[in-house]
Amino acid sequence: MLQRLVHDAAALGVALTEHDAARLRQLLEELAHWNRQYNLTAIADLESMISHHVLDSLTVHRHLHGTAIADVGTGAGFPGLPLALVNPERRFTLIDSNGKKIRFVSHAVRTLGLVNAEPMQARAEMLRPERPFDTVLARAFASLPQLLETVAPLCGAETRVLAMKGKWPTNELDALPPAWRVAESHTLTVPGLAEARCLIVLMSGVAH
Repeated sequence: MLQRLVHDAAALGVALTEHDAARLRQLLEELAHWNRQYNLTAIADLESMISHHVLDSLTVHRHLHGTAIADVGTGAGFPGLPLALVNPERRFTLIDSNGKKIRFVSHAVRTLGLVNAEPMQARAEMLRPERPFDTVLARAFASLPQLLETVAPLCGAETRVLAMKGKWPTNELDALPPAWRVAESHTLTVPGLAEARCLIVLMSGVAH
């Protein structure tokens, strides 16, 4: 498993050390253990978790912007936990309203010693951070218009919203609020996962 993690992460432009890979394996082992009791994810076996959770999360590593990152609707901690592990210089706030899932995220943060990750049980639209986040992440969270309404209080003029999607969301893009624009878009390929993935990068305001 460690060799697969190192090899497949490298294909995504992420250089994992053996220690990094071992910590990611530990994360998945903890998730599998908790999942048997708390049903945190539909993906039950470790090999599938590598592609569906860890590698899927790492596909957006190169698109992170700035140092303050929010993962909205983090669920069991993805993409936030793997990204926090490989980006120790950045600060991650992992937000979800589901107490059961945030309890697991808190356990994983303690177990892995992720001092740069802060779990938060909250509804994102109710938060009022002192400063806007540099990047807001959301994986399969909601339609793009609903997502943007939810995360608006977390965003400033320079914030990038990274919406991780499956199939290309044509109808959602057509319904974008006028205060937002698509800054970038990318087709993503997850090693070992034969499913459509794309990334829509959104920013407020109009292009300069």
